[in-house]
Amino acid sequence: MGETRSIRTSDGGTMSAYVARPGRSPAPAVVVIQEIFGVNKVMRDITDGLAAQGYVAVCPDLFWRIEPGIDITDQSEAEWKKAFELFNAFDVDKGVQDIAATVADIRGDSTCNGKVGAVGFCLGGQLAYLTATRTDADASVSYYGVGIENRLGEAGKIGKPLLMHIAEEDQFVPKPAQAQIIGALKDHPQVTIHTYPGRDHALARVGGEHYHEGDARTAGERTLAFFRQHLG
Repeated sequence: MGETRSIRTSDGGTMSAYVARPGRSPAPAVVVIQEIFGVNKVMRDITDGLAAQGYVAVCPDLFWRIEPGIDITDQSEAEWKKAFELFNAFDVDKGVQDIAATVADIRGDSTCNGKVGAVGFCLGGQLAYLTATRTDADASVSYYGVGIENRLGEAGKIGKPLLMHIAEEDQFVPKPAQAQIIGALKDHPQVTIHTYPGRDHALARVGGEHYHEGDARTAGERTLAFFRQHLG
């Protein structure tokens, strides 16, 4: 079971976060960046899973400025409607600032050894990319990030390793956008890209319509190997 942590943001607000800790410390930390459904069971399970792998894992409530405590699923039309309303109201720039505050907060925690990575999904996949361009996180992982093609002007700011998972049939990242992203980043010395043929958006969301156990496992193994290499 995890715990709730309060994090002070750069503009003086207070944001809650779900934290799961490993059996041993100090350990490297990973910031888990939510999808559009809030800090729900899927995100908490990912956070718990990273703790089981030896990381201090923390999932901040990035929708706190709109509505704190969002915890919905992808299982009903009403929840999807709510999720897209939150997505459309979300301030990406403020969100990245809140991620930077989370990185700084957990880096200073007594159970963290000073190394901090990030992993994000969907909206969080875009935010993970921006974490690589705008924060001092030591390594970032983006799962099927939405809207990255509109942020490629920041690619020159990537100074730490970034791993990207792209679903080739992603309905929210169409093939022209994928081509832009891959074309701009494939030769970047800090970027590693894996694509997943035949897979749609959210291939790794357990219980989701497009979940694929085999490719989710492959992506997860690649992510853990990446974190072990760059965080320890």
